[in-house]
Amino acid sequence: MQLTDIALNSLRRRKGRMIFLVLGLAIGVATVVALMAITDTMQTDIAVKMDEYGANILIVPKASDLSLSYGGVTVASAAYDVGELSLTDLDSIQTIHDARNISVVAPKLLGAITVGERPVLVAGVRFPDELRLKQWWQLDGAEPAGTYDALAGVRLAQALDLHPGATLKLNGQSFRVVGILAENGTQDDDILFIDLAAAQQVMNRSDGISLVEVAALCIACPVEEMVEQISEVLPQARVTALRQAVTLRMETVGQLGRFALAVAAVVTAIGGMVVLTTMLSSVSERRQEIGLFRAMGFRQQHVMRIILSEAALVSLAGGALGWLAGMGAAVLLTPHLANVTLPVQWNPWWAFSAAGGALVVGLAASVYPAMYAARLDPTIALRSL
Repeated sequence: MQLTDIALNSLRRRKGRMIFLVLGLAIGVATVVALMAITDTMQTDIAVKMDEYGANILIVPKASDLSLSYGGVTVASAAYDVGELSLTDLDSIQTIHDARNISVVAPKLLGAITVGERPVLVAGVRFPDELRLKQWWQLDGAEPAGTYDALAGVRLAQALDLHPGATLKLNGQSFRVVGILAENGTQDDDILFIDLAAAQQVMNRSDGISLVEVAALCIACPVEEMVEQISEVLPQARVTALRQAVTLRMETVGQLGRFALAVAAVVTAIGGMVVLTTMLSSVSERRQEIGLFRAMGFRQQHVMRIILSEAALVSLAGGALGWLAGMGAAVLLTPHLANVTLPVQWNPWWAFSAAGGALVVGLAASVYPAMYAARLDPTIALRSL
């Protein structure tokens, strides 16, 4: 008879204890799997949302600055060798190696235009890209739909007495204010936003742009490499990564992962204690059986292999059952607990990890009970027969 057959027969004779141990391991594995699956889905959802929530790469024309000082008097700096950006450069951005990781490209044309007697900072933008880039914008009114629709910052609207439906002229061209931006504490509060093509027309800068904001999927790729790639295709531009935004996003996602690992470690430790106490109790109840095995010629290693085989079989069953229960719970609970619309991915890696993790925990927790069983004195164990 094989040692595994002895282990199977032992488990069959003690079905209640076996079921209790399998369920205990399954609950622990299910908790870890569900937690990791929910956290992984939340990380993906947060990464996608945060990557689209503001720019993390800024592209501006390259220029050299000259600052002079003489006799303790500093002359204002002057810029020379100023590069230029145009709409055709946007096509070059899409040719870089990591272009698939670019979420939004938002070009802007900036200029000061006098409205009445007041100079107004005007930003020409592509509204679909700008609204997607700045999802924190709140509008009192409607989104721009026409070429000559405009959005006004709240402080600018107060200064010029603008409201949804008001009109104003920029260099002879009439624009209709369709919405007022709610105050957000940035320079947007003082800017008039119009369509990029209309801005190029009123500023007489056909095809020209002042800067480009890029939202890159910083979770999926190294932004620094994308900065280098864009710099290569746009030598006339200065490309910089907004490190603060990138660091904040990566740290937010990392905190979720560390929290999940900490909870998983605690649950794993509890599962190991359940296996340890259960196997010790089983060994104590089987002193006579183990003594009989030793009297029949079984060596200590044979006894240990029987106990560890039982633990391995129970652990694999608990891991498989726990994986199924954990993934099912994650699918059902994620939309309600995490308010996430992304579906939970049934990653095959989780199945192998659940079974392998349960096996490792079960065997590690059963080493001491197996050693204890192997060291039992057969003569003492057989006195009760």
